[in-house]
Amino acid sequence: MQNLNDRLASYLENVRALEEANADLEQKIKGWYEKFGPGSCRGLDHDYSRYFPIIDDLRNQIISVTTSNANIILQNDNARLTADDFRLKFENEQALHQSVDADVSGLRRVLDELTLCRTDLEIQLETLSEELAYLKKNHEEEMKALQCAAGGNVNVEMNAAPGVDLTVLLNNMRAEYEDLAEQNRRDAEAWFNEKSASLQQQISDDAGATTSARNELTEMKRTLQTLEIELQSLLAMKHSLECSLTETEGNYCTQLAQIQAQIGALEEQLHQVRTETEGQKLEYEQLLDIKVHLEKEIETYCRLIDGEDGSCVKSKGYGGPGNQTKDSSKTTMVKTIVEEIDPRGKVLSSRVHTVEEKSTKANNIKSEQRVPS
Repeated sequence: MQNLNDRLASYLENVRALEEANADLEQKIKGWYEKFGPGSCRGLDHDYSRYFPIIDDLRNQIISVTTSNANIILQNDNARLTADDFRLKFENEQALHQSVDADVSGLRRVLDELTLCRTDLEIQLETLSEELAYLKKNHEEEMKALQCAAGGNVNVEMNAAPGVDLTVLLNNMRAEYEDLAEQNRRDAEAWFNEKSASLQQQISDDAGATTSARNELTEMKRTLQTLEIELQSLLAMKHSLECSLTETEGNYCTQLAQIQAQIGALEEQLHQVRTETEGQKLEYEQLLDIKVHLEKEIETYCRLIDGEDGSCVKSKGYGGPGNQTKDSSKTTMVKTIVEEIDPRGKVLSSRVHTVEEKSTKANNIKSEQRVPS
């Protein structure tokens, strides 16, 4: 106990000395600032007010550069949006160009078919023209032969059927072929007009469908871009939340390890305190047994001494005025101070354990009586 009290007193003295040293240092620092601070007379050499305009100029330059960077970023965003618009327009024009090329290819096929039809008609016309020329040539030869025959002296009279007028026949054939050619031309023209009208209608329908599909595609692209941006933001949020979760788990694991270490240290201290308490309890019980044994021996010695003297008898049972029995209670206070000290001699914790025990002892006051002889 005395050692612990001495150590506590030395610890308090060290604390008091450190507080005084700390107050002294604070007073010295305060005095130095009063002497050499910006507001003092000797601190004029450390006046930084001349640097304030330079700092303001640099701050203004930083603000202007930041503003210009923001403007450049805004211009880049605008240029990117404009490029996206031009890209969409180019894609639309390219799709329209492809549709027009397809329509032109279809019309070229129709033109080829019409060219073939015209070629067939021209071939038929040439064939008919050759037949007509051949018939004309035969007719002329026959006419010449008849004229030569009519120029002689032979007069032959025959009863024959009237001859066929070839001119009329040829005119009729020419009219029929012209009517047939005109009819074929009209049919081809009607078929061409019908096909052209249906093709134009199909082109207009395809153009409307293409425009609607193009608009839908543009809307889907915008939706896709929006969803991609949202996905990127959600992925970034997920990554940040995972990082924060990992950091939080690490912090909690560290705190849990520290708490477990503290709990282990406290359990070890508690076990040590219990062990010390048990040892002190055993020691106290041993001392108490020794005390009781000594009291019994003292009482036995008193009996022996009283028996040898013969003049000093116990007052118990006599009832004399000189015999008194006095009971007194004795209270024993056992105070235990447990301190935890680090290797540097610093007291980390201090606990006081007090045990109060009461014991009752009867003190017999003996009196001497002389027995007359």
